[in-house]
Amino acid sequence: MSRWFRRTGALFAATLTAFGLTAGSPAQAATAAHYTGQLPDGASWVADVPASWNGTVILYSHGFGPLVAQNAPDQPTAQALLADGYALIGSSYSGPSLWALAAAPRDQFASLDELVRKIGEPRRTIAWGTSMGGLVSALEAESGARRLDGALTTCGLVAGALNLNDYQLDGEYALSRLLAPAQPVKLVRYASADEANAAGAALTKLVTDAQGSAAGRARVALGAALLNTPPWLTGDAPPGPADYAGQEAQQQQALAQFVLGFVVPGRYQIELAAGGNSASNRGVDYRALLAGSPLARQVRALYRAAGLDLDADLADLTRHADVTPDPRAVATLARTSQATGRLRVPSLNVHTTADHLVPVEQESWYAQRVRSAGREPLLRQAYVQAAGHCAFRPSETLAALHALESRIETGRWPDLRAASLNAAAAALGEPGRYIRYHPAPLTGSDRGRPPLASR
Repeated sequence: MSRWFRRTGALFAATLTAFGLTAGSPAQAATAAHYTGQLPDGASWVADVPASWNGTVILYSHGFGPLVAQNAPDQPTAQALLADGYALIGSSYSGPSLWALAAAPRDQFASLDELVRKIGEPRRTIAWGTSMGGLVSALEAESGARRLDGALTTCGLVAGALNLNDYQLDGEYALSRLLAPAQPVKLVRYASADEANAAGAALTKLVTDAQGSAAGRARVALGAALLNTPPWLTGDAPPGPADYAGQEAQQQQALAQFVLGFVVPGRYQIELAAGGNSASNRGVDYRALLAGSPLARQVRALYRAAGLDLDADLADLTRHADVTPDPRAVATLARTSQATGRLRVPSLNVHTTADHLVPVEQESWYAQRVRSAGREPLLRQAYVQAAGHCAFRPSETLAALHALESRIETGRWPDLRAASLNAAAAALGEPGRYIRYHPAPLTGSDRGRPPLASR
């Protein structure tokens, strides 16, 4: 049994209860040294080094949100890592947009340089990113071979900004066009954050009001399918495979409660970073698009139950689709916010099976890109059966980290079957929920994009 399996749960469980840490300083009570600093471009950074440093640095990349330095995904994970001897560092990114991909990898490595000046060269450095930060860690794994030994990407937005903007536009357009054809919601090229917030609120109201009729529920399901929205939000298990009404109810809850109110204003931040709109739907065949979705059967069933003509709605969407991209924005995001798949260090990706903000299908797209680049031996992917964005237990991500370390140490991937990862998580104090899983293709991806965007 390898070292990463033998880690005991006692230290982990004790650590979780031993420290009362304040937000923004997750390692305050457990470290010998706490460092902060500022980079020339204005980004700040924060680092914590435990008294018994094991020689490994975790270079943590935070997700989309306020540009505040963070060096771990959450306090319990930080506490466990520090108790086990890892040093933690992360930057705020310099922005100015919250979609800070143009600066994030540079700021991360510059922060690492600052820490090295204080504590010396680490024995090993591992990039770890969550959500948007998972795209950062994926980009770091392509460019940081001399600085990194491996990358752990959790709930990562690994399909990049171009795909994100396109499939989100598809779903939002379907909701707007089919639920309010006389008063369409503005979907791209926002003049201000307020305008984007208003659009998100308008779409949220549409899906809330639509839930009162069978026709509305069917059309919400269609929009959700185009958005790659999973049909599981609450409960210990997803609705049954033929419980189409139950599936739609959970999709609608997710869309109305947080998804649309988050992703539509998020588009404004991406447009700020890109200098325009990268999304397009002119020329998209929505009938073909739905046919490729794993949720197509659910949509068809709900349309039949409502007595609606699905083909007519799909033809209407195809006929009226008229959004075109700004070439400058496409070029900017292709350069800064798309992975090429040219991995240079071992990378392990972990995703929940029902992620409403970064759909698990992004992993399918990313795996294909890595294969196309000829770097498949460097990538492994694992899946946790859970609903929610980055809804991991600390023991699950720490088990993945130790598996990655085993690959770095031995040059061979360890046993990554679900049972093995779950045993490793259980040894760290909390049962794992890994399952054998293969995500479906990402609906709405690769809209005329080059197979390997250059940076």
